[in-house]
Amino acid sequence: MTDEAPPASGSFEPLRPKLLRVAYHMLGSVPDAEDVVQEAFIRWMKADREEVREPEAYLCRTVTRLSLDLLKSAHRQRETYIGPWLPDPVVEEDAVEDVTLPLMLALERLSPLERAAFLLHDVFGLEFTEISDAIQRDAAACRQLATRARVHVREARPRFKVERQRALELAEAFFQATRSGDVRALGALLTEDVRAYADGGGKRPAFVEPALGCTAVLAIYERVAAFLHERPSRLVRLGFVNGLPGFVTLEADGELQTTALLVEGGRVAAIYVMRNPDKLGHLH
Repeated sequence: MTDEAPPASGSFEPLRPKLLRVAYHMLGSVPDAEDVVQEAFIRWMKADREEVREPEAYLCRTVTRLSLDLLKSAHRQRETYIGPWLPDPVVEEDAVEDVTLPLMLALERLSPLERAAFLLHDVFGLEFTEISDAIQRDAAACRQLATRARVHVREARPRFKVERQRALELAEAFFQATRSGDVRALGALLTEDVRAYADGGGKRPAFVEPALGCTAVLAIYERVAAFLHERPSRLVRLGFVNGLPGFVTLEADGELQTTALLVEGGRVAAIYVMRNPDKLGHLH
């Protein structure tokens, strides 16, 4: 009896983190990404691996095709989604995410094939000949898809690098100001054209339309602070939510919540709050 993994499983597991990243960035859903990678694993176990010369390329193709199939139904569901849609939050200790939350939202505006070509080439470094096999278009068409995608997402690419400690200090200051109701302290943290989004998915209270501008955002957080005075939330951890400084809280209703902050010029330019419990289960 041996604990060694069989060769097929042993060659798959080192690639699982990358495959999960491909699927997650395609889909914006952690459970869906896990399902796609598990299905790719099942197909890998059944494949004639002697004919697979490059397992990584083969598995990236498989995950991409499965994700494209799933995106068709996902887009239909998002057409009836209540309030702003945000991707499932991924919380990490450091800002190692190469696809930040604003970029993921920009990817939502692309066609599935544009998204696949952009991610596989610009983020994961695949050649267009490899992408061609994955999305079943010739290499020239893949290049055009990636070029079009690049134009659409240009403004959402990370432009400002914030030193890690400063980023976490801003996140903690934001938490303290919003929970204490200190409007002056909060206003000092925000840009004039700050935007705030909250995804409750119709499952928990959240403002249905984005709040635009410092005045509107301050008004919302004044009401939030009054509510939290009676029903306080607890800071669980500071960290980076989809590459942005932020934090996880435990709210009075017993559910988790994440807040991510886009920082530009030392101030908060956008706020992304995840309240939908369906998108927070993996954080437990």
